[in-house]
Amino acid sequence: MLKLRLQRVGRKNDPSFRVVVTESQNGPQSGKFLEVLGSYDARQGVPQLKGDRIKHWIAMGAQVSATMHNMLVRFGVIEGKKINNLPALKPVEPKADSSATEAKPEAKPEGVEEKTEEVKAEAEVVAEEPVAEAPVVEAPAEVAEPAEAVPAPAEVAEEVVTAEEKPAE
Repeated sequence: MLKLRLQRVGRKNDPSFRVVVTESQNGPQSGKFLEVLGSYDARQGVPQLKGDRIKHWIAMGAQVSATMHNMLVRFGVIEGKKINNLPALKPVEPKADSSATEAKPEAKPEGVEEKTEEVKAEAEVVAEEPVAEAPVVEAPAEVAEPAEAVPAPAEVAEEVVTAEEKPAE
């Protein structure tokens, strides 16, 4: 089955497309196509299409991809409504009550063994033991006197200025 679709030919960060007729089984990057029907520069937004050849291929039975169909409708090559080509969202199933459904055994990865009863009992004993608190160490009663007060920057600046102003004797 033939298909009209876009084929990317632009370089990185510069999207440009060819409008081609190709077999639907060919991948979009295969480079195999029957005819080039136009081009589309996504940055400029205005395609250069051969409308008569597009209509010819559609009349011959070629299918149009959803994106290509929307472009042809938008630029007036064919009449019709646009198609929603986004995938449909799957409905989210509400979680059922655990009592209503049977509990399924969970699959465990290989190499993971189930804990033995001894290990479980040991973990319970460790969890029940009280944790010893660390002893509180008191700070020494003496508090060191602060060193000489450091003069403020403004006071230091005044001392420097007064020393410069005094004449040398």
